[in-house]
Amino acid sequence: MERAGLRRWHIRLGWLAAIPVLLWIISGLVMVARPIETVRGEGLLRDAAPVRLAGPPIPPSLTGVNLTSLSLEQRAVGPRWVVKLPDGKVRLADPLTGLYLPALSAADARQEVQARYAGTGRVASVTRTRPEDPPLDLRRPLATWQVTMDDGTHFFVDAVSGQIVATRTRWWRFYDFMWGLHILDPGGREDAHNPFIIVLAIGALAMAVLGAMTLPMTLRRKRKGL
Repeated sequence: MERAGLRRWHIRLGWLAAIPVLLWIISGLVMVARPIETVRGEGLLRDAAPVRLAGPPIPPSLTGVNLTSLSLEQRAVGPRWVVKLPDGKVRLADPLTGLYLPALSAADARQEVQARYAGTGRVASVTRTRPEDPPLDLRRPLATWQVTMDDGTHFFVDAVSGQIVATRTRWWRFYDFMWGLHILDPGGREDAHNPFIIVLAIGALAMAVLGAMTLPMTLRRKRKGL
């Protein structure tokens, strides 16, 4: 291919490569604009209180149950047995009676967040999420209660175990969107090997190779013109 043809392809590929390069630069600058601790909302939740029992704990009935672990954990309403099963399911039981407990209600989730919340906002709403259709800022197949604060922060409380599994600040969600642009996957925001980024990366590499090929030709032409 002649020098003029190489230059034309170099320019065309340059325009193509400018798209991901611009997105990488802008999103990268945004993602380093604030400390990651602020983005993650570290400090918005206090550690759970230590377990306090009014008397000897009564274990739940485990006859015929093939469990993974059994532990006592503190919740807003008091200590709870946490029974983890091999299939990943979790059950809660009352250590005062040994009886298994139903899944958390919206009021339970609200109370759990309020007991540990260290910020200045107030609870604006509590909504249920489905494991088959989790919110984009959770992206985990869990049944949870999404507790939304009036400052835009979301807390996700596992509807079965009562554990606060995720904290999502308003800045986190913007950061997450920038991350999606950075990997050119604004929809799912997880696939860093999607076809779009691969094609554009190949185009950027081809542009660089063509630029390297045309550089010696340009230098020789300039020398001849001297």
